Amino acid sequence: MNPSTRYFRALVLFLLLASFQVQAANSCGEPATPISEVQGQSETSPRAGHQVTVEGILTFDARMEGGFSGFYLQQADDETDGNPETSEALFVYTRKQTGKPGTRLRVTGTVKEFHNLTELANVRSVTACGSAPLPKARALTLLWPNTLESLENMRVQVVQPLTVIDSWNLSRYGELTLAASDQVVPTEYMKPSPQASQIAERNRQQRLLLDDARGVRNPRPIPWPPGGLSGKSPTNTVRSGDKIHELAGVLDYRFGAWRIQPEKQPVFEPVNTRSSAPARPATPHVRVMTMNLENFFNGDGEGGGFPTARGAPTAQSFEVQQQRLVEALRRPDPDILAITELENDGYSDTSAIAQLSQALGPKWDFIKTPEADGSDQIRTGLLYRSDRVAAETQAERLNSGPFRSRGRPPLAQTFRSRGQRFAVQVVVPHLKSKSCRGAQGKNRNRNDGQGCYAQRRTDAAHALLEWIETLPQIPDLAGTLITGDLNSYFREAPLQVFQQAGFTSMMHHFYPCTISQCDHYTYRYKGEKGSLDYALASASLKDRILNTQSWMINADEPPALGYKANLPGTANSPWRVSDHNPLITDIRL
Repeated sequence: MNPSTRYFRALVLFLLLASFQVQAANSCGEPATPISEVQGQSETSPRAGHQVTVEGILTFDARMEGGFSGFYLQQADDETDGNPETSEALFVYTRKQTGKPGTRLRVTGTVKEFHNLTELANVRSVTACGSAPLPKARALTLLWPNTLESLENMRVQVVQPLTVIDSWNLSRYGELTLAASDQVVPTEYMKPSPQASQIAERNRQQRLLLDDARGVRNPRPIPWPPGGLSGKSPTNTVRSGDKIHELAGVLDYRFGAWRIQPEKQPVFEPVNTRSSAPARPATPHVRVMTMNLENFFNGDGEGGGFPTARGAPTAQSFEVQQQRLVEALRRPDPDILAITELENDGYSDTSAIAQLSQALGPKWDFIKTPEADGSDQIRTGLLYRSDRVAAETQAERLNSGPFRSRGRPPLAQTFRSRGQRFAVQVVVPHLKSKSCRGAQGKNRNRNDGQGCYAQRRTDAAHALLEWIETLPQIPDLAGTLITGDLNSYFREAPLQVFQQAGFTSMMHHFYPCTISQCDHYTYRYKGEKGSLDYALASASLKDRILNTQSWMINADEPPALGYKANLPGTANSPWRVSDHNPLITDIRL
C-alpha cells in the first residue's frame, strides 16, 4: 500500500470516528457532565479550559438583539446533586438559536471563566431534546456573595421586598441597585474609623442589581420603572427608597456585580414619593435656601461659549438647566439663596450669577466681591430678595490659608429683614471634595470612611472659624449661619471642629440620622445616603432657628431626569435639577 492510500484511509477513519463522537454527544439522554460538576464549590470552575457536554433546561434566553448572546441552562430538579454549595446552572455563550425557555437542551462546549462568570463557550453543538418543566425557583433570602455563588445562573425568587438605593446606571445600562433596606453612609452616624470603612464595604457586599438582560449602552426606552422612565408624570419615575416586590428571574454575575435578569416585570411600590416645597411658617422669619447647583455655567453669557468647562454642553441645554433651576429655587419662596458650584466669571450683566438673578425676577439681587473670588472655575454666591431683606456691611471673602488660589474662598454677608430689628450673618463655604486626585501625605485616604483630603477640609474648618471671629460686628446681630457644601458627613472631622466651636448642624438637630433611619439628607453616592450640605448655627442663633430641612427633589431621582437628558415632560420640572438636595432654613429674627 502506497503512502498516499494509507493517509487517505486514516483520514476517512478519523472523520468517521469524529462523526460518531459528535452524534454521541448530540444524543439526548446519553451520559453528560453534571452542571454542578462544571460549577464546582469555589468561585472558579474545576473544569475551566475543558470541553464538556451538559444537558439541562433553558430557563432564560438572552440571545435577543442587544442581549448577552447566550442563554441560561439549568439542571432538571430530579437530576441535581443535592449539594446546596454547588450551582446547578451556567451561562451558555452562543449565537446558535436552538431552543426557547422550557426546552431541554444538550450542549457541547468549552468551560470558561469570563470575568468571574462560569460559562460554556466555543459551543460545538446545541441539540433540542423536547420540552420540559422549568426548574423550581430557589428562595433567595440573603444578599451575601458566599450565598449567591451557590446559586449562580439559577432561577431564584427574592423572598422579601428590596429597596432601590441607586439609579446611576439606569439610563446607561438599564440597571437599578437594590438592597434589603436603604443604606446610610457610616460616617453620617459614627466617628471615622476602620470599622466605618468595614461597614461601608459590608453595605457594598449586600446588594443586587435589577438588570434588563442587555449589554447595550443607553437603552431606549429606559426599562425601569415598568412603562419606562419619563418626566411626563410623577408616576413615571423610580426614586431611591422605593420598594420592589415579586422579583424573580435568573441570578447572574457579570461586570463585577450580582444581578437578577427578571423573567417578568417586578412590582414597583412608590414609597419615597415626591413632596411639595416646605410651607413657610406663620411666625415672622427669614427663609434661607442652600443648594449646590451642580455646575451652573452660562457660556459667554450671550448664547455662545459652549460647551462649558463643567456645565451645559450647548446653549439649548443651558436654557433648560436655568429654566428648571429657577423653578426649583422659586417654589420654597426663599428670601436668601446660598449657592455653590456657580461659574466663577465675575459680576457683569453676562455673568452666571447676574443671569440667574435676572431669571429669578426683578426683586432679586446678588452679592458682589470682585477680584476676591479666587481662581477656581467655580465659586460660592449669595442672592437675595431686595424687597424683603437688605444687605448690610461690606461682603467679605477669605482668600488666605487653605482658600488661597483654587481654594474657593468662602463668602460672608450680613442681612437684615426689612422692618425687623435683628440681623443674621450668612457665611457660604464650599470645601474640598473627597476625590483623591493629587492627594498626598495626610490628605490621602486613611481608610477611616472620610475619603481623601480630610485633613485639608479640617484645616479649612479651623481657618473659617478664625476668620469669622475677625469679621466686623454690627448692632443687633442675632448670630452666624454657616451654610454650604462642606463635602463631609456629619461625624467626620470638619464637622467636629465646627461643633466644638459652638456651631450646631440644625438639620441634624431636628432630624438626627442613625444606621436605620435617616429621613433628611442632601446626597447619595454609590448607594449610600447622607449629608454634605449644612446649616450650622452659632450658639446665639440656634434658638432662633424654627426649622432646617432638606427638600428631596434631587438626590433620590434618577440622573437620567437631569437637564442634559432633557426627557419629554421635564422642561419645567424641579426634579433632579442638581445632584444635591437643597436645605431650607427658617430663622426667627
